[in-house]
Amino acid sequence: MADSLDDIRIVLVEPAGALNVGSIARVMKNMGVQQLVLVNPKCDPHGAEARKMAVHGGDILDHAKTVSSLPEALVGCQQAVATTARDRALSLPLEAPKAVLPKLLSVPSALIFGREDSGLTNDELTHAQHCLYIPTASTYPSLNLAMAVGVCVYELQQLVTTTEETVTTSATETATLEALEGYYQHLEQMLLKIGFLYPHTASARMQKFRQIFNRANLTPEELALLRGILRQTEWAIRNSDVVNEE
Repeated sequence: MADSLDDIRIVLVEPAGALNVGSIARVMKNMGVQQLVLVNPKCDPHGAEARKMAVHGGDILDHAKTVSSLPEALVGCQQAVATTARDRALSLPLEAPKAVLPKLLSVPSALIFGREDSGLTNDELTHAQHCLYIPTASTYPSLNLAMAVGVCVYELQQLVTTTEETVTTSATETATLEALEGYYQHLEQMLLKIGFLYPHTASARMQKFRQIFNRANLTPEELALLRGILRQTEWAIRNSDVVNEE
């Protein structure tokens, strides 16, 4: 069990409200979570509104990283959990915070939150190995973005202050998310080349492949094996062309 939350980053995808961003910085500071990453923010995370709500969490805003895409936000991570308020047609099951958050504690990890009005897209959800939902009353199930982050970071703080929970994942067991992304790009190129995918449907089909491999929690060795298959396939195609020409 990790004794701190230093390796966990909160990722906000296109946040629109500076007040929300400031409130999130404050609750992160309260619970000992230091890393904040903003993907293409639609507000000023360093302005007066954000700082007013952050109070003594201003240093979280000062050190927040701004990136242009979700894959960029996940560089260096080995686990990612995406949050969603909707039960969509996904192959990943929806898991409650107490069930899924322990998986983030022993490796560099990300907890991804979507837009205030529409959440994460189905494509964005495929960048995570797990989908988290927060159980709420059916009479009013919708949570404010800052509230949702607050619930999750509170649960994370409870995990590091108790000895009753255990985590079985080690830092060497899973491939990094950027390594997985490289594999997905390589796989898509190969499947397009051999005609298994078509350009107009490639994105939707690749979502399925991402879901399959994300569930597997591939080790670096397993990912290297899969990349080796792709490279050997490329070699076979090139040599087949030479043989056919002869």
